[in-house]
Amino acid sequence: MTNPDLDRIAIPPGISPDLARLLAAQGEQEARKTALRPMNKEALFDGLLHVGIAYVTVTFDGSGDSGQIEDIDARNSADETVPIPPAQIVLAGIDWQSQEVAERRLSLEQAIEEMAYDFLSDTHGGWENNDGANGEFCFDARARTIHLDFNERFTSSELYTHDF
Repeated sequence: MTNPDLDRIAIPPGISPDLARLLAAQGEQEARKTALRPMNKEALFDGLLHVGIAYVTVTFDGSGDSGQIEDIDARNSADETVPIPPAQIVLAGIDWQSQEVAERRLSLEQAIEEMAYDFLSDTHGGWENNDGANGEFCFDARARTIHLDFNERFTSSELYTHDF
């Protein structure tokens, strides 16, 4: 299987063949993982609606080389907070050993966390490093959308030098 996006990446001259193969394999694995995302989103949205959850808000915060999900708030269609039941859904992933597609049975809460961490890694890798970032996901099962508000923190310094 070839990845057209990877074919467009210019491999720098002088790169070792082993590193080139590693980069190609990594790109292919990412493409396969990304291809599973629509199916996994549909499974999550179906599972949430099945248990009466209209949307879920996930807040996260990270800095100093660590980060975590702070809270998962589930709401029904009347906008009332509801507990996430222990219902399970099946998500597809890439097995790290065989590199084959494998199904995994996860609780709804585990699936929400895993998808949030995956989206953070894909869109803002390193969100937990240095000054870090915080934000919020909204998993809207009715609209079948996932929205991310991301706030990156950083320290700024400005140096002015004057000779008179």
